Amino acid sequence: MSDVLELQDVSVVREGRALVDQVSWSVKEGERWVILGPNGAGKTTLLNIASTYLFPSSGTVSVLDETLGAPGTDVFELRPRIGMAGIALAEKLPKRQTVLQTVLTAAYGMTAAWQEEYEAIDEQRARAFLDRLGMSEYLDRTFGSLSEGERKRTLIARALMTDPELLLLDEPAAGLDLGGREDLVRRLGRLARDPIAPSMIMVTHHVEEIAPGFTHVLMIRQGKVLAAGPVELELTSRNLSLCFGLPLVVEQVGDRWTAQGLPLS
Repeated sequence: MSDVLELQDVSVVREGRALVDQVSWSVKEGERWVILGPNGAGKTTLLNIASTYLFPSSGTVSVLDETLGAPGTDVFELRPRIGMAGIALAEKLPKRQTVLQTVLTAAYGMTAAWQEEYEAIDEQRARAFLDRLGMSEYLDRTFGSLSEGERKRTLIARALMTDPELLLLDEPAAGLDLGGREDLVRRLGRLARDPIAPSMIMVTHHVEEIAPGFTHVLMIRQGKVLAAGPVELELTSRNLSLCFGLPLVVEQVGDRWTAQGLPLS
């Protein structure tokens, strides 16, 4: 099984502060990883490195067998092979564009429709991905009129449009109410269990957002890796307590996870 992503002693330093500090980590083909950690831990920095939009200050990064910064590596050829869904992208998408157009434009690597002509297969694929995410009834709605949960599902459909080999999800359940979160987690679980789905990396703060089918967890605090490996082995009360800096109890209920703090004595 080949590495989809490999970081070796990677650091990112800004204004004298290490956002990530000597991180070594690899994601193999077919694995589904969740990155857990508190605010400012370096989670989104790792995701930006994986997306090739951020280069490390030191260390080596290989994405889909291409080494960032090496002669012959063209990130503009690499990026279409990586699907990305997150808040930063949502802010760049035209609010008056329809849901279908929002997903279709990904086929050309664009955020807004211009004068491009789409083939019938493009529209069929866009409709199929939107249907998979429960958005078939919203095709003609404008992106700006959607609820937070509907936008998140549209962004994931958009990220899948290019048949990526690596799918990156930056806090996909952030800002959702309980119903929206559970609906999204259920759909992500379906996607994660699909053997032909791409390798996946999802950033979150909450273990309750880990969908069934996610196989591995990376815990990071203050830019340093605290634990990395199979979720059943590494998602422990001890590791999560160290990660978030307070006593926590982790429990697995069926194929889902919960965490809560210990009561004050």
